[in-house]
Amino acid sequence: MSTTPSPPSSAPTTPTAPSPASPRFGRARGLGALGPVGLVLAGGVSVQFGGALAVSLMPRAGALGVVTLRLAVAALVLLVVCRPRLRGHSRADWGTVVAFGITMAAMNGLFYQSLARIPLGPAVTLEVLGPLTLSVVASRRAVNLVWAGLALCGVFLLGGGGGGFGDLDPVGVAFALSAGAMWAAYIVFSARTGRRFPQADGLALAMVVAAVLFLPLGVVESGARLLTPTTLALGAAVAVLSSVLPYTLELLALRRLPSSTFAVLMSLEPALAAAAGFLILDQTLSATESLAIALVIGASMGAVRTQVGRRKAKGATGGSEAG
Repeated sequence: MSTTPSPPSSAPTTPTAPSPASPRFGRARGLGALGPVGLVLAGGVSVQFGGALAVSLMPRAGALGVVTLRLAVAALVLLVVCRPRLRGHSRADWGTVVAFGITMAAMNGLFYQSLARIPLGPAVTLEVLGPLTLSVVASRRAVNLVWAGLALCGVFLLGGGGGGFGDLDPVGVAFALSAGAMWAAYIVFSARTGRRFPQADGLALAMVVAAVLFLPLGVVESGARLLTPTTLALGAAVAVLSSVLPYTLELLALRRLPSSTFAVLMSLEPALAAAAGFLILDQTLSATESLAIALVIGASMGAVRTQVGRRKAKGATGGSEAG
């Protein structure tokens, strides 16, 4: 949940990345041998397999406890790596970071509550509807009604058109949809934070806000279980797989990959989530559920490509007028 702020698209964005010459990410340059597309896919696999690991950790620490561990470890790592500057920021800057942190905490908390109740693949598919809706609304083009309709067909299939939602916990479905709404808000505040803070400083500070907000909830639900060595180790693994590693891979990829291509690749996340759920959690999908996921992926890709085409057309028009 992922790169340099850009206008809202069907894929999430992360704040401004450090420059390629930055020593903070020098050690990761060897990963570039994978190629930019390979890096994005590797990041997506990491996120979804991290989510699968989080589900397996929930019996030990609970959903809120897992979120607490993920946010706390990720915040510590980002603070060490980014070393954000605390002085010289306006009240509006700090307000943006706090709002970003609150959104991040809500997004993660709601999504992990959904994972505690419904399979990983459908949960991510429903969550993707948030950014997809944002993309359609922001574009304001009639063709996006086609993509919205395609996504709604997918939701209909999951929702009982072929036996989908009928087998899913409605509370889990509600949590996933709410997480999607927070994901859309995350995209907006990510872009605003990236414009106000250099490199990844804003993300690091927002992650600290999210971790501090969630700490009391995790302590109340899990208490001393959070400090068990095995739980701490697995929680750290979830943080690395779900936050630190994919963020680094995406930073590397975006130095050589157009943001439009990146957004389309991110639309594959529901499929990666379904694969992770099957391989790690033994969560199988029916043919109808698989078709529903494919429809949402197609709608997300279509919305992204429409938005990219609109930007290119504007650019061409502006260039001809300048000439």
